[in-house]
Order: sequence, then C-alpha cells, then structure tokens
Amino acid sequence: MISRPTDRGRIRHRLHEIIFEADTKAGKWFDVILIICIVSSVLVVMLDSVATFQERYGLYLLWLEWGFTLLFTAEYMLRISCVKRPLGYAASFLGVVDLLAILPTYVSLFVPGSQYLIVIRVLRVLRVFRVFKLATYIGEASTLVQALQASRKKITIFLLTILTLVIIFGSLMYLVEGPSNGFTSIPRSAYWAIVTMTTVGYGDISPKTNPGQTLASVIMILGYAIIAVPTGIVTAELGIAGQKKIVSTQVCPECMAEGHDPDAIFCKHCSARLN
Repeated sequence: MISRPTDRGRIRHRLHEIIFEADTKAGKWFDVILIICIVSSVLVVMLDSVATFQERYGLYLLWLEWGFTLLFTAEYMLRISCVKRPLGYAASFLGVVDLLAILPTYVSLFVPGSQYLIVIRVLRVLRVFRVFKLATYIGEASTLVQALQASRKKITIFLLTILTLVIIFGSLMYLVEGPSNGFTSIPRSAYWAIVTMTTVGYGDISPKTNPGQTLASVIMILGYAIIAVPTGIVTAELGIAGQKKIVSTQVCPECMAEGHDPDAIFCKHCSARLN
C-alpha cells in the first residue's frame, strides 16, 4: 500500500513551501512581508540610538523592539519545525544569523548594559538578502556568486602582485624620503603606498623631495590602472556565468541546498525529493 502523508506532514510541507520557497504566491508574500518587518525593526533600532527619539518615544520603541523580536522568534521556530534536519538549518549561515538577530533582546533581560549588543541586531539587515529568493532574482544572485567563485584565483594573483608592488614602492620611498620626512620605516612607507595607490590620499604622510614626489606621481597614475583590473576580471566571469540557465527557488527539505533547476524533482546534492 502507498502511504499517504499525515495531516502533520502536509502542514509541515506547506510551511516549508511558504517559508523557504517563493514559487508560490503565498511564498512571495511571506518574503515581502518579512523584508518589510526586517527594515522596520532595523529602523526602530536606529531611532532608539538617537537621543532625542529615545527620550520622547523610548517606551514605544522598546515595545516595538519586543514585538519584532517575538515575531522573529516565532518565525525562527517555524523554520526549525518545518525542516527535516533542524540542527542542519540552525548551524547554517542564515540559521546562525536568525538566532543572533533575536538573542540581544533576551540577553538584555539578564545582562545590564547589553544595549551595546545593538550592533549584533543590525545583522537583521542580512535577512534582506532573502529578496533573492523571489524567482525573478535568484538566478541573478547565483550568477554573481558563480562569477566571484570563478574569479577568485585571478583575484588572488592580482592581490599578491599589488602586495609586491606596495613593498617595492614603500621601500623606495623609505630610501628616497627617509625618517626626516615622516617615512620612519618600511612598513609605514608601505602604508603610504597603499593609501596612494588606492587613491584614498589621507595626507598624513606626503613626500617632500622632488624624487619622492615624482615616485608618488607614478604610483598615483598606476593606481588608476590597477583599480580597473578586478572589475574587468569579475565582469568577464559574469558574462560567462550569465549564459547559464536560471534556477528555481526550491529549497531541499533534507540538506537545505538551493540552486536547483526549475524542472528538478530531486535534490542534486542529497537526492532527496523536492517539494
């Protein structure tokens, strides 16, 4: 006999489809409402850090913060309950972010001065990236990730080359200008070379002699050319990755993997059946 799913299994299946996927109307609405709540909660945290708002509306902001915390807690518990491997989700990147997003409010009940953990609450902004689960954008997000992964070796070589140039130019500037003009060591001169090559130009150290200024001019011109290199590398990989087909928003209920083909029936990572 073919076993039929129980009512509990159907409910869990439906919750997983709504919370983790965006192929359905309910799933899309869930993502949109969640993003609105995330942005609103971050806005509340930001306003609470302003003295004038805190003095006038501190109590209201506190109640709003607790309201969002309870809402996100319920969402976190629903996510845990509708996956087949709760510990796998809890240990994943988004799972850890979800937990860190709600902990500071509860910690403030037991640890005085825990308002400094407000920085951790800003991690809720990372939830905004769930907008990429909307079917229109998830393919573009996958393309960007693939392009960055494909170009990592070229970027690594590029960074090693820059590091070599920084050491060379820093050493030359140390020899040309010397401690009397602020270049007290090769590491400090290398710092100046980084600031100059990246066109930041803090101005805390500057060459005073003609040879030093000539060398600085060369580094400045070289800096403009160097900035364009990583952009070109990633752009080329984007063109290649963009030719690949779009993926769906389905999330495997077993291993939580994403990026499946629109017509996929089974997960390509663990072979579990998709919703």
